[in-house]
Amino acid sequence: MHAFHKEILQKLQLKEKKVKLDFNVAKYLGTQSGYLNLSTGEFKKIIKEWAKLHKDIQLDDFIALLLSFNNGKTFQEKAAVGDLLIAFPKLRRTMDPDLLDKLLENRQGWAEIDVLCQSAFDSEEILENWKKWEALLKKFVSSKNISKRRASLVLLTKSVRHSPDEKLAKMAFSNIQKLQTEREILITKAVSWLLRSLTTNYPKAVGQYLEKHKDLLPAIAYRETKTKLETGRKTK
Repeated sequence: MHAFHKEILQKLQLKEKKVKLDFNVAKYLGTQSGYLNLSTGEFKKIIKEWAKLHKDIQLDDFIALLLSFNNGKTFQEKAAVGDLLIAFPKLRRTMDPDLLDKLLENRQGWAEIDVLCQSAFDSEEILENWKKWEALLKKFVSSKNISKRRASLVLLTKSVRHSPDEKLAKMAFSNIQKLQTEREILITKAVSWLLRSLTTNYPKAVGQYLEKHKDLLPAIAYRETKTKLETGRKTK
């Protein structure tokens, strides 16, 4: 365990409430990791405060810390990887995107994937290193690992909302088409999410895609995206 990992984990454990939860949060998140009973606010506060005190951390040490947390026994340790990536944007941009291949290898359940892939990487940095990201996204969509296949969709949700760049949209529609016949919930919900994200900049193209692929798309993806186009929300 990395020394900084141990330091942060101890802070998280000190904030854990020693009462039994009435609701099985870990089951809801789809994680098989342990779960520390502390609020999201407390968790994020600890990560942010630690990041402020360690602004001078070097890239090699930062990557070692991410890998250490990624092998942690609890959901919060895996979630910390995503929050640290957000807290250190300069290091994140310097980091080889291929590191995601390692980070996704042992993640299970929608939440473990999404806390890593949903918010950290923006359209600007993806487009700056497009050839690398393009190769990675193509690799993920064809992976035998369902976590990586979901990641090939989730990694694009933020970017296609924020940027009208056609390279991102083309990749998004391509990955959706390759995965739209799968019926595992990890994939069907992500297909719906990415299609709805595309409506921000490509409503006409999304509408055309829905009608052309109506019989192949998961019912939930077709229904939620159709409603999004009509009402601005995924449900009526």
